[in-house]
Amino acid sequence: MIKLKVNGAERVFDGDPDMPLLWFLRDEAGLTGTKFGCGAGLCGACTIHLNGTAIRSCITPMSDAEGQHITTIEGLSENGDHPLQKAWTKHNVPQCGYCQSGQIMQAASLLAENPSPSDHEINEAMWGNICRCGTYQRIKAAIKTASEGAS
Repeated sequence: MIKLKVNGAERVFDGDPDMPLLWFLRDEAGLTGTKFGCGAGLCGACTIHLNGTAIRSCITPMSDAEGQHITTIEGLSENGDHPLQKAWTKHNVPQCGYCQSGQIMQAASLLAENPSPSDHEINEAMWGNICRCGTYQRIKAAIKTASEGAS
């Protein structure tokens, strides 16, 4: 039996400890904001926080979540008013929107670690989060806005 905390709520999983955390979040917990993309941890669509650090949930086994604190896009802000979420709206970042929860979770991890990142630091932190629509300039602008508190 695996016990973990998801978005502040205690959860229990009594299944295959090798099952990817992504499937627990989507299928068991009903938190569908985290998306399946590549299944190999390469695209970033499945990005969540494990104890505040961005990870790829599609390659993280349930056994690694034992006793950990998980935050999904649904838990980033109770009212959807996290500075990044507001900045994403201000800059009209999403096009198709599929990658956006992973993008926001990666950016939130960056800003928690480095509240005032340079363009280079944003590029480095966001590398590996793929946007098929190519909204990278809007993503960077939204991160800068959120970091400046001007969302």
